[in-house]
Amino acid sequence: MLHLNDLTYRIDGKLLLDGASAAIPTGHKVGLVGRNGVGKTTLLRLLLGEIELESGSIRVPRDARIGTVAQEAPSGDQSLVETVLTADQERAALLDEAEDAADPHRIAEVQTRLADIEAHAAPARAATILAGLGFTPEQQEGPCSAMSGGWRMRVALAAALFAEPAVLLLDEPTNYLDLEGVIWLQAYLKTYRSTVLIVSHDRDLLNQAVGSILHLERGKLTLYRGGYDDFERLRREQQALQVKLRTKQEDARKHMQAFVDRFRAQATKARQAQSRLKALEKMEPIPDLVEDRAAPFHFPNPPRPMNPPLVRFEGVAVGYGGAPVLRDLNLRIDTDDRIALLGANGNGKSTFAKLLTGRLKPVAGHMHRHNRLDVAYFAQHQLDELDPDRSPYEHIIDLMPDSSVAVRRARLGAYGFGAGLADTKAGNLSGGEKARLLFALAAFRGPHILVLDEPTNHLDVDARQALVQALNEYQGAVILISHDRHLIETTADHLWIADGGTVKPYDGDLDAYSQHVLDCARNRRRGGGEPQGNGHAAPPPKSKRAARIDAAPLHKAVVDCEATIGALQHKISVLDQALADHSLYREEPDKVAKFARLRSRLVAELASTEESWLKAQTRLEKLLQDA
Repeated sequence: MLHLNDLTYRIDGKLLLDGASAAIPTGHKVGLVGRNGVGKTTLLRLLLGEIELESGSIRVPRDARIGTVAQEAPSGDQSLVETVLTADQERAALLDEAEDAADPHRIAEVQTRLADIEAHAAPARAATILAGLGFTPEQQEGPCSAMSGGWRMRVALAAALFAEPAVLLLDEPTNYLDLEGVIWLQAYLKTYRSTVLIVSHDRDLLNQAVGSILHLERGKLTLYRGGYDDFERLRREQQALQVKLRTKQEDARKHMQAFVDRFRAQATKARQAQSRLKALEKMEPIPDLVEDRAAPFHFPNPPRPMNPPLVRFEGVAVGYGGAPVLRDLNLRIDTDDRIALLGANGNGKSTFAKLLTGRLKPVAGHMHRHNRLDVAYFAQHQLDELDPDRSPYEHIIDLMPDSSVAVRRARLGAYGFGAGLADTKAGNLSGGEKARLLFALAAFRGPHILVLDEPTNHLDVDARQALVQALNEYQGAVILISHDRHLIETTADHLWIADGGTVKPYDGDLDAYSQHVLDCARNRRRGGGEPQGNGHAAPPPKSKRAARIDAAPLHKAVVDCEATIGALQHKISVLDQALADHSLYREEPDKVAKFARLRSRLVAELASTEESWLKAQTRLEKLLQDA
């Protein structure tokens, strides 16, 4: 049980936690929610012991370890798998001791503990986590230094999941993931054995992966059972009840005050009036309901409608100078299309966005578009391109040079930039406020097509809902690249898939696509390929070179099984040596029973591994013969 008792904490005089308390049962998955700036990340830092409480206490089970994703992305020449494996410090220490230990009893104890924590399965488990987060077998064996910052943060997430601390803290874990990674993470967290506290604004993750919501508001913590939708419903019911109770209390106060005012001066009623006056003074007022509402978004509609299609691709290929990243594009975009572009990172989604917005030119085929077509583009990397020394008002002057101050400020106000924020330097704005400014600048002239590449990373749940409303009111076409399933389901009418070097329409819905992603992950774990169906064509016959590439995972499985068989045989021989010591039976009979049970488990595991080796070897030989 994780206990938070009467926590109080301030930053620069601002009270973030005001006697906050909560109890989280062991093994529960809990989503920590609240508006941006209320102190969610601060609470995680308090749990990790990075900062000190003013008052209150945090109690965790004895010897329980609290872990989180490393703030610095891992780097260096160590492979991704080895980087993840080193996150389990106990396993690493036991393996080191097993290399040097000489006492048979201690060796047996070490091997028993390694078996208890399933150390033999650790490489496979690490590879499974990395595969789920989008890493190919080749990437897993490569160095961390070869990865970009975003992909290395995925490695850090994989390491945190692999370590399995007693309490795992995750702060916006989906920010560096694509939709495919989010789908896998949701499924993985459902079966995760430890306690998890997740700070997230991803509504679908909070509905699918957690069983409780911990709400931080005005310095207080309230625990709600269920996912985010359940939390919202319960909170609305509580707010409605609070309004009713306040109204009822106000009516009672008025009635009692009227009696006091009328009869206070009368001797016969003075005592009754005095008792009602005391009751009024002791009546605890029900606080007025003050709800922080997210500022709305506004996307101006295109000033001049155009005949469809807005854009038509005929056999288009596009790339960056070498081999095309995307080819055989045969698509069209109409005036009111709402399209979600899906596909794992690295399959060309951003390349397609750059082609559509004119940042890349076709290298083959024909791309037909209206001459007056206006395409607006929003991407997360543009947040770093804002001038940090200029305010939102100064940014808007460039787009409205001839307008009055009042007109400019009214335009900014439509995006939630009041008098204070409008004059704040962009460098001092929060991530969500910078995103709002970029939306205002990108869509300023009423584009015909709005291309949004991960628009929700810095928006809280309420702001994301405001974005959904604005997109549904917008009358132009929308191309959406996002890992936020709720945003896709509530705004997109069509799904396109970037996969296999092209982009094609997808016939199924998001449920079917999610199942396809999970099926692919399971197939990769078993050494198979992509499942067929769900809009994917059957693969062509494989060349010998392709067969050798496909054989690589099987060859690795054979080698791994052989290494495991050798290790298991060594462990069994060590146990046999320990069990041959007759003094052990007399002095420590409990240890004899424990070693015997471990030996039985290792023998069973050896038989299972030998069977796996035989299957992998048979499949490998057949694949190479057929090529």
